Amino acid sequence: MTAQRLDGRKLAKKIEHDLAPKVATLASKIGRPPRLVVVLVGDVAASASYVKSKAAAAKRVGITADVFSIPESTTTAELVSTVEAIGRDEHGPVDGILVQLPLPDHVDARAVLDAVPPDRDVDGFHAVNAGLLSQGRAHFIPCTAAGVQRMLLDAGVETRGKHAVIVGRSDIVGKPLALLLASRGPGGDATVSVCHSHTSNLKEVTQQADILIAAVGIPQLITADMVKPGAVVVDVGINRVLDGNTSRLVGDVDYDPVSTIAEAISPVPGGVGPLTVAILLENTFSAAKERQNLSQTAE
Repeated sequence: MTAQRLDGRKLAKKIEHDLAPKVATLASKIGRPPRLVVVLVGDVAASASYVKSKAAAAKRVGITADVFSIPESTTTAELVSTVEAIGRDEHGPVDGILVQLPLPDHVDARAVLDAVPPDRDVDGFHAVNAGLLSQGRAHFIPCTAAGVQRMLLDAGVETRGKHAVIVGRSDIVGKPLALLLASRGPGGDATVSVCHSHTSNLKEVTQQADILIAAVGIPQLITADMVKPGAVVVDVGINRVLDGNTSRLVGDVDYDPVSTIAEAISPVPGGVGPLTVAILLENTFSAAKERQNLSQTAE
């Protein structure tokens, strides 16, 4: 059996295609393109690459993306002050604010993320948005978690009544995705197990999964003997490993062997990554539209 390839690039292009005319219509109403500000701290090559791809995608759909580059030496207080100033529109009107993670070790990431106004928290990391998601009243959903759910829906994967196992419990992917898959409605109603570094019988749990999501950041952790035949496997991990004198990107799943027994599998790269960016653009558009509606109401 050869698994169906869950093509994130193709789906992301469709999302962008559908979003572009909506952005153009909104821009004509508010007199400017929706604007996303990305706060980039330090000089980490991977982070800079991610930011560049987000800015390019934003441009394709008509969203302005500005990058605020902050020295790595910045303090938590300084960074919080910068984010708060952006949120007060001191650097021009802004609809979405994204703080590129990871931040330097000496910076309190939670304090910085909490400084982003919830109504412009297009990454969905603020405590208000996390709380709304936990209550089934989702506003802005973390982009990668939302992208995984969108991938499953687009591929026609039935989640209702299925056992979904998530390997990884981060606030960015594992926790919000567990809430999404367990929520009521399309793309939900699953029974969800969340595994992590203290799960003693990981293989036993993953073998029970109808839907297996790997989001732990360990190269090729999930091997073929850990996957139930016919399972749907979504690989969120992206890891750079050395292959001789060169490096290459691999996921948290040992792709080739697993693809021979899974029903469907997402690749790395080209799987969840492009969807994370596409959902970010949707969130930014939604934030801009909400601000427009509030402005009209105030008038």
